[in-house]
This record gives sequence, structure tokens and C-alpha cells, in this order.
Amino acid sequence: MNRTLLRGASRFVQTCQRFKGTNPKAGVPAPVDINKKNAVFDEKTHTGQAWDQADYRLQRFHTAEKMVNPNVAMDLIAQVPSIPCEDNVVSCDGGHPALGHPKVYINLDKPGNHACGYCGQRFYNTHVTKEEHKDINYLNC
Repeated sequence: MNRTLLRGASRFVQTCQRFKGTNPKAGVPAPVDINKKNAVFDEKTHTGQAWDQADYRLQRFHTAEKMVNPNVAMDLIAQVPSIPCEDNVVSCDGGHPALGHPKVYINLDKPGNHACGYCGQRFYNTHVTKEEHKDINYLNC
């Protein structure tokens, strides 16, 4: 048992000595040296997070670069055109039943685009929505 404790303690000491006083990214300034004029932010994530180069939250990326997917779902669904409908109520099930979502019914009585709360697909009623109302967006959950 003493051997196991000694081995674990020595491994801990070696790890602490390895990271003591070292900066995993060479040339990164200390947090006290960062101000609004010289702050350099990393790439923005899909949630809008972007940290400066001295932020402690970037420690998890010291072995590899932070990978951010530029294809954010909100941007991709915004590129899909709205579906014109003749009815006041439409249903959306996300496409194929095995790959979609539960069927929801969307009321299209108000002018504008009405988005599905699951997949973001937009619908509008051709009888109610005029051209100037197409920039109005509703989210139906």
C-alpha cells in the first residue's frame, strides 16, 4: 500500500513540476498585460463565445488548436427558403419519420414566417402574408 501511495505522490509531484512556471502557449501575455487595445480574441463559437489570448478558459486547448465548426445551424436554416402554404394550419414532422421529430401543427393566421420549434423550417400563408410582411418571423414551440 505504501508503494502505491508513493508512486501516486511522485507522479503528482512530477506533473506539478512539469507545469510549474511554464506556459503551454509560448508568447502568450499574462492577464494583467491585456487591455481593450491589445486584446486578441480567438474564433467565435456557435454560442457567441470568444476569449482573449490570456483567458484561463483556453487552458483546455493547450495540446491542440481550438476547432470551431463554421456551419452554425441558425445560419444554415436561414438559407432555406420559407415554404408557401394555402392552408391556415400546417404540420411539420421534420421530414422522414425515422429521422425527424414529433409532428407539430403550426397556425399560419398571422402574416409573416412561422418557424417550427424543432427544426426551424419556416412556413407562411400565401393568402395572409404580403411581400412586405415576409420579414416578420414567429417561432412556434
